[in-house]
Amino acid sequence: MASSVTGSFTSSTRSNDGIPLRRAEGLMLVLNTPKGRGVFASRDIPGRTVLEVCPVLVLDPVENEEHIRNTELYHYTYNWPYTAPNQGKIPRKQVNGSSKPPTMTQAVILGLGSMFNHSAPNQNVGWERDIDRQLMTYTALRDIKAGEELCISYGQRLTFKDTEEELHSQSPDDWTEVMNYIDFI
Repeated sequence: MASSVTGSFTSSTRSNDGIPLRRAEGLMLVLNTPKGRGVFASRDIPGRTVLEVCPVLVLDPVENEEHIRNTELYHYTYNWPYTAPNQGKIPRKQVNGSSKPPTMTQAVILGLGSMFNHSAPNQNVGWERDIDRQLMTYTALRDIKAGEELCISYGQRLTFKDTEEELHSQSPDDWTEVMNYIDFI
């Protein structure tokens, strides 16, 4: 495996059919925050910077339901579209006795992907699935200052009490920031 440094990213490739993975400099994992572990900026990061490209491990829906859901790992997974590995045939067993094959499962995002905490009002990182190559790409939605936590939105259906729930109902002070965010999407 070859490894090289390009600009502020580290790239790794195995061969011509390899997928370059990268992580921006200036990211650090902090172990003891009010939210548990979290990713923070150790330097200023410009908006639209690709923060990390992470490989994804897609979980079998039956194994996910019967085993993973009952572990701590489940709290670190993402919803992921599921296609049975045998060209769309129905899996060995159905999930929850359903006669339909599952269309969604969970995935473990390797690298820092599963370490980003949730914040709807202070989300500063967006993510994008690459289903075909089983990758997740995280990008800074705006300029991020050194010392700031990097947060994604987990969406509306949280499996925990959102400690920032009060902030969701407040209107933003700076509508320019909101419009910049909407323009980025």
